Amino acid sequence: MTTLAPQGAPKGVRSAESIVLVTGANGLIGSRVVARLLDEGEKLIATGRGPRRQLPASAEYVELDLMRPESLRELIESARPRAVVHCAANADVDACEKDPVQAWTLNLRATEAAALGCRVAGARLLAVSTDYVFDGERGPYSEDDVPNPRNVYGRTKYAGELAAQLHAPDCAVARVASVYSARRGARRTFATNAAEALRAGQPVRAFEDQIVSPTLADDAARMITGLLRSGERGIWHCAGASVVSRLEFCRALARKLGADEKLVEPVPLASAKVIAPRPARTGLRVERIRRLLGEPGPLEMSEALDRFVAELAA
Repeated sequence: MTTLAPQGAPKGVRSAESIVLVTGANGLIGSRVVARLLDEGEKLIATGRGPRRQLPASAEYVELDLMRPESLRELIESARPRAVVHCAANADVDACEKDPVQAWTLNLRATEAAALGCRVAGARLLAVSTDYVFDGERGPYSEDDVPNPRNVYGRTKYAGELAAQLHAPDCAVARVASVYSARRGARRTFATNAAEALRAGQPVRAFEDQIVSPTLADDAARMITGLLRSGERGIWHCAGASVVSRLEFCRALARKLGADEKLVEPVPLASAKVIAPRPARTGLRVERIRRLLGEPGPLEMSEALDRFVAELAA
């Protein structure tokens, strides 16, 4: 049964006996989390920056500016969801380095607001984090390895992890890595740029010495919703099952597209003209989430790329 929200709730938002609130719902992962929860029959509130994008009409949408983090806390406390999936973040690594105050607000203070709101509402919190909490010196990393971020993005996301676990009694943190998607309306990523160039017969430069766990956005969403349902707490790595260099990833993508692998040119990470330092080996070990979810576990790169190519063709 659905009832009107308590006094002070944002206009149009309604409270339900069982509802899930998803932040960052316009993003790569958030949009897929929304889609999966709706497919499972969940009632939800989707929040994001700006007008709704990629979201079904059946999803109730609230536009939030997380530069005012208290707006998220107010929404959670008034809507009283049973769970919050916090996907919203500033994931632009160089932008975070240029504006650490904004990065701190979006990646730490908004997560803190979500956690405090969940504490008051008695809601479960699932906060999405990143492989960039690690320094990249000796990956792939397990959940038991100690973070040591190298850049502002990683530091603010690690601070968000700590805030989430400190303030929300029922909390799980899902770390993802090198997320990509080709779904209509999704923001462009390294993978979509590489696919476009390869199909046009143009060269692609790829780091031969940066090791990552490429993660299809829809697969990350599947693991996140599974973790949400499980009731488990703590840190979980929800990344793709293959740990490869960006060079290997692009060559595998070329093969899937029927393009010439020789178009993929190896370059060293040190050649990158970037503002924020990038960790070199940030692959994530996923044995723990595989044991929790069973089959199918995290996707191997070959199957994930098959699905990515199908998304390109849709």
